Amino acid sequence: MATSSSPMEDAVRQKITQALKPTSLKIFNDSHLHAHHKAMKDTTSQETHFRLFITSDAFSSKMQPARHRMVYTLLKDELAAQGGIHALQLRTRTPEEDEKARLKDAE
Repeated sequence: MATSSSPMEDAVRQKITQALKPTSLKIFNDSHLHAHHKAMKDTTSQETHFRLFITSDAFSSKMQPARHRMVYTLLKDELAAQGGIHALQLRTRTPEEDEKARLKDAE
């Protein structure tokens, strides 16, 4: 499993990998892009805003809201923690959906 210099990113990666067994997982820490926002004024954390691209068979037969709830449930502690994740942008796909999107992009 890949590790980063970011403890929050590492925790996110571990929880998603263990629970969802993704075929692809990309984590982007966009916190530096939001450090100037009013809501971040008194936050010293550098790990508040993330984009996650998750491809997993665990999403099969589930609509996007249910998939997102799965991820939010996995990361409930990180979302609730003082100085924890403030914003989470998700792209959740099955391997079939991911392949279809790749083929469409290649056209």
